Amino acid sequence: MTARYNGLADWYDERFREGAEDNRPYLLELLGQGTGRCLDLGCGTGWNLATIEQTGRSVVGADRSSDQLRLARTRSDAPLVELDGAHLPFRDGAFSTVTTLWISTDVDDFAGTIREAVRVLEPGGVLVSYGVHPCFNGPHVEYHEDGARTVHTTYRESGRHQPAPYWSGEGIRANVGMRHLPLAEFLTTFLQAGLAIERVMEPREDPVPHALAVRTRRL
Repeated sequence: MTARYNGLADWYDERFREGAEDNRPYLLELLGQGTGRCLDLGCGTGWNLATIEQTGRSVVGADRSSDQLRLARTRSDAPLVELDGAHLPFRDGAFSTVTTLWISTDVDDFAGTIREAVRVLEPGGVLVSYGVHPCFNGPHVEYHEDGARTVHTTYRESGRHQPAPYWSGEGIRANVGMRHLPLAEFLTTFLQAGLAIERVMEPREDPVPHALAVRTRRL
């Protein structure tokens, strides 16, 4: 399968540079200080690799897109692996921490990806998910200039959405497409994979949250 971000890595890297900077303090807060190896699953162009290393962990970056990894290699000396997140080439319990950042709307099998992430996570290890807010950000949401948002009736439609008239021609939705998980399905995915939810955060001070972050622990 061709990675959807191949050929778009430079555009993606420039467009979301500022967002990575804005989200850094919240990611650091959720992770806290730690040790051992962290798998950054869906590392993209590598903006968060150094942030994870700041917490005391050694990081391994992984992504489906070779084009994204091309840029990540200019940003970090961390080991980088091209792979399918639903079929990880690592032994059980290989990592003390796993991060899944901004991938819930990209991967075709989010539940399978989280199950694999839990498999390679040691017992008691931490998994942090940080990304699109299922209620206020996604293929079902229409954005307005004053910051308000309209949530359309496609909210309950799980899976990849068809293009809609209110999609911007400049964003992820138009260029890569987007999947959606309603909030209940999103949170239940972690519980069914054998994770305990320790904290839920709507990062930043935007009047309408753009992101949702969850810190979990393997039981």
